[in-house]
Amino acid sequence: MISTHLWFGYELPLRERVSLVKQAGFEGVMIWWSDEFGNHDFRDAPRYAHDAGLFIENIHTPFKGINNLWLDNLDGNALTERYLKMIDDCVDNDIPTMILHLYSSKSPPPCEIGLNRILQIVEKAEKNGINIAFENLTRTGHLDYVLNSVESDYAGLCFDSGHHYYKTPDDDLLEKHGSRLKALHLHDNDGIDDKHRLPFDGTIDWSETMRKIAQTGYAGAISLEVENMGYDGMPPEEFLQLALQRARRLEGLKRWDSFKCS
Repeated sequence: MISTHLWFGYELPLRERVSLVKQAGFEGVMIWWSDEFGNHDFRDAPRYAHDAGLFIENIHTPFKGINNLWLDNLDGNALTERYLKMIDDCVDNDIPTMILHLYSSKSPPPCEIGLNRILQIVEKAEKNGINIAFENLTRTGHLDYVLNSVESDYAGLCFDSGHHYYKTPDDDLLEKHGSRLKALHLHDNDGIDDKHRLPFDGTIDWSETMRKIAQTGYAGAISLEVENMGYDGMPPEEFLQLALQRARRLEGLKRWDSFKCS
């Protein structure tokens, strides 16, 4: 299974983006689940995707105000309720996984207040058969705290290759949390900026990355979170076709490493 995020950097109507992803040959999509950034028709995305015959791998939850998750305030309570309702959205739209950020810049430290809210979210997700995948960002303290504290088969890691390489390359997340790998955000960069480039157009060692992913036993989709950064003038059709080619190369590396590890 190969999928891509529905936002791939081109200002196009949502239905057209879905159609282009399907025409390029992708099998699945990831959806940004919010009206932030002018994405006002996001709730139509599951219908468009299903009509096109695409699998919906996950939704990415919004992270505006996410630091309130760790604060004893009403905004933190409201944010928790918002995420709880999104579990219902996943159930209603046959979406198996939700992606969550755990903080933004200048975040409070991880604490019991936030953990209790997360446990509430995971408990409802588990009852409904929905995975909660926490994404690695610029630091690993919050992620380690949550995954070391929450014991549930429905709570795990969304491994973002670009974030890892750009900010925490010496912290082996796949070694620590790979057994709980639930989703991938695969994209490339130069180790200096978070560019979300196509795999093999930056300096990530993809043979090593896919080897480590294969060793986790992960059997989910090869999922791209790429944008047309540095591909000026390339039509979206061409960009998506190139993206699919790169994803298939990654899939091939993973299959080879799975064979070697068996």
